[in-house]
Parts: sequence; structure tokens; C-alpha cells
Amino acid sequence: MSSAPAVEISGLVKQYGSKAAVAGLSLTAARARVTAILGPNGAGKTTTIETCEGYRRPDGGTVRVLGLDPVRDARELRPRVGVMLQSGGIPTAARAAEYLRVLARFYARPIDPDLLIARLGLESCGRTPYRRLSGGQQQRLSLAAAVIGRPELVFLDEPTAGLDPQARHATWELIEELRAAGTAVILATHYMEEAERLADHIVIVDHGEVAVAGTLAELCGSSGQLRFRAEPGLDLDALVAALPAGSAAKESPAGHYMIEVVDGVDPRLVAAVTAWCADHGILAQSLRIESRTLEDVFLELTGRELRS
Repeated sequence: MSSAPAVEISGLVKQYGSKAAVAGLSLTAARARVTAILGPNGAGKTTTIETCEGYRRPDGGTVRVLGLDPVRDARELRPRVGVMLQSGGIPTAARAAEYLRVLARFYARPIDPDLLIARLGLESCGRTPYRRLSGGQQQRLSLAAAVIGRPELVFLDEPTAGLDPQARHATWELIEELRAAGTAVILATHYMEEAERLADHIVIVDHGEVAVAGTLAELCGSSGQLRFRAEPGLDLDALVAALPAGSAAKESPAGHYMIEVVDGVDPRLVAAVTAWCADHGILAQSLRIESRTLEDVFLELTGRELRS
């Protein structure tokens, strides 16, 4: 097996008219790892993934998938790469179980179709045409079709969108098994919990560029947050002055307070906050310690405004 990364992108540019959907993006995804690509709507992540899949030609930069060009070497890559689309790609009249069994014949070492049907809870709809499956059943069938050939690399675009909790956890377990078996997974998702659980490496994309990349620990850091509720408009400068050096405080929304310190929350910080509140006749409610989450990082980098 080649030592080349599963995916290697350098300076990728993709234009649609005068608009740059991707503007010089670079990233690397390792083999046998889950790489999550996150970003708000219109950030360029889908265009990036579709370029890796060979569906779009780059206008600039280079893209290599398993060491090969995804457009020029598409024929060689096809049996080695699995692709799960958000919708479509499966004939509407195809019956679920029959479709998987036919698909399995195209691969040298396929996963047993009946095993996938059982793992993904498709037994009851095996004879149902694709067009009559529920949205969740269509999602699970698309996932099964993407992984049945034991690919070296699989692209999963929103694999758990619309799934109930049981199906979501079954999907996560299957992805973890794929990684353990040596498959590289490129995961595009809007579910921060999904990325936190599955990803070895996280890439946040915005405005066609990589905003930040790293492990969950690298992105979120080790510092915790102390949160509490109280009357709106507390004097935060006075509060910070009473806290250990390196502390910061903010109020958002009104009446909700967050204290952060570089070295993390410790008993000394908790005591200082509660003592200051007591000295000023303030009742601190719902006091709790939280870790910085991936969603916190995502919103800090990409903003809170809605994207179309």
C-alpha cells in the first residue's frame, strides 16, 4: 500500500463565474483516520469534497486522492473509493437488498450485504423500491452502498442527517469499525457532536479557505469555563480584578456569565467568583464548569449570523 496520504490538497481554487467557491484551500487527510470537514453553508466544503471525488475539475491548485488525480485516474480510483451522497445516486426502482447484492459483485472482497442490511436495520425494507423508502432508510442504504466494497477511502456527506438516535449510533459504530480496519474517512457534517465523537482530525472551512485545523484537543484547548446566571449588567471589570491573573469574563446573553482562565478552572477560581458575588449581594445561580466545545470554536471562527 502507498504511503501517500488518503487526500492531499494544495492551493485548491474553484470558481463559479466571478465567485470563488474555494480560494486557495490546502489540507491533508491521513489514512486509517477520520477527518471531519466542517463549515457553514456556502463555505466551500461541498465543492472541495466533490473535487476530491472527481465530479469537478479544479481551476487552480492540486488534488491527490490515494496519490492519484481524481479526474485523470478516475477509473483506477473507482474500486478503491466509496462515496455517499446526500441524495440520489441509487436507481429509484432498485430494491434495497437486491441493489446491495448486485453492487457487491463488482468488488473483489465485498462486505456481506446481509451483514450490512442487519447492521443498518434495513431488514424490513429489503424488498422495497428505493423511491418508497423513508428518508432515514435511504440514508442508511446510501451508506451501505458506499462501504460495501471495503474502500481504502470513503467520503461521507452528512451521513446521519434525518436519522433517529438508534440509527445515528449504529452509523457511528460502523464508521469507527471502518477506521479500525484501515479505511480513511472524510466526513462532512453539521453535527458538532458527531465530529467530536468520530474525528481524529478536524478542518473548519469558511469563505473557501481553511480557518483552522487540528485535533479536538488542539482546537478546544484545555481551559475550562465557569458559567453562572445572575442579574444583568454586573461590573465585569471589578469581577475580573478579584479573580486570579489571566482570567476573563463576558456576559452573553444578558444575565448569563462566563469566566475563562488560561490554566483552567480550579477551586481557587470558583472560590474567588462566589466570594465576589457574596460580597456584592449577588446570588450566582446555575453555577457550573464546562469545557470549551467544538461548537464554541466553530461559532467563534465563522460567526453567529445565518447563512443562506
